[in-house]
Amino acid sequence: MTDVKGLSERIDALEVRIAYQDETIETLNQTITAQWTEIDRLTRQVAELKERLQDAESNIPAPANERPPHY
Repeated sequence: MTDVKGLSERIDALEVRIAYQDETIETLNQTITAQWTEIDRLTRQVAELKERLQDAESNIPAPANERPPHY
């Protein structure tokens, strides 16, 4: 009977450990999903800003894009 009780306690401990691990994995999964969403948003924002900068640079008058004569 003692072996059964010890084995039962070990199984209970493993079940508790697995439950905490499952909770941790789910929390990490939610965090990673949120981070990827944020990364995607920021990537789109950087692409939009890059495009706006290129448009702004192309609309600058030509003399502003030239080097000064003393270079």
